[in-house]
Amino acid sequence: MGKSSSLTPSACTAAPWPRWGWLGLALVAVAWPINWFWPGLRTHWAFFPLWLGYSLTVDALAYRRCGQSLFSRSPKRYGLLFIISAPAWWLFEALNLRTQNWHYLGRAYFSDVTYALWATLSFSTVMPAVFGTAQWVRTFAPFSHPLPGPTVRPTRRVLRGAFLAGWLMLGLLLAFPREGFPLLWLALYFILEPLNAWLGHRTLLAWTRRGDWQPIYTLWVGVLITAFFWEMWNYFSYPKWVYQVPYVGFWHVFEMPLLGYGGYLPFALELFALYHFVVGLLGFPRDTYLTTAIAATPPEAR
Repeated sequence: MGKSSSLTPSACTAAPWPRWGWLGLALVAVAWPINWFWPGLRTHWAFFPLWLGYSLTVDALAYRRCGQSLFSRSPKRYGLLFIISAPAWWLFEALNLRTQNWHYLGRAYFSDVTYALWATLSFSTVMPAVFGTAQWVRTFAPFSHPLPGPTVRPTRRVLRGAFLAGWLMLGLLLAFPREGFPLLWLALYFILEPLNAWLGHRTLLAWTRRGDWQPIYTLWVGVLITAFFWEMWNYFSYPKWVYQVPYVGFWHVFEMPLLGYGGYLPFALELFALYHFVVGLLGFPRDTYLTTAIAATPPEAR
């Protein structure tokens, strides 16, 4: 489960457009107009097909460029991304109960059970979309090679400091939600990254310890591309989410304030940490399924 062939530049060989790519394009072509233009109907049921289509399409784009992808290497593992994604996003929904930075128009039309079922199905697409887009980004220069950044080594002092900082951020977020709301997108990473390191799970520190920030940059670009489609497709949909962000609620790009897009950058790192925390607990602490797709060099490289 943890061993996969590497998407190194030398191993990147173009391949024909795969069958699941056609399915992805078809789902987007059908579900996008439904989400925006279906008259008089609540189109919550079209969200999952739309984002399944997006996820399959970006996966196919990576496969077309490199001959392998998250789906092609293991459809079962690809399905696991959906399973892990749903509870991961529910964690952010729980924190938002305190910050109230976003809410859903149309929520009142659903019972609690119905809402929970549809929301869980929708939330299951978050990780496949972000990680799939990041693996596609990874196939382009300069992301196909190590990229320099600050050297951050997983020393005992660094791990303890980050872990304590994460809990402090979480405490400030809960105590002062209006002022501390940005910490929602930082606290979990600072808690989980040291925890993953102590448990022997995969961490981004495996790259930053040698000054290589390529996987981080790749995740950042991948999540911003995904965020554009999230916000764009949300804009004319119903039900939809809207934001109430203190201090920075101006210069909107779709429903999201422009400065709010900055929160997507640490969010991508939190998804990486959450994924590896879960698969580590499932018995695969040295898993390379995701890191092979988004990283130019293996974590063990010197």
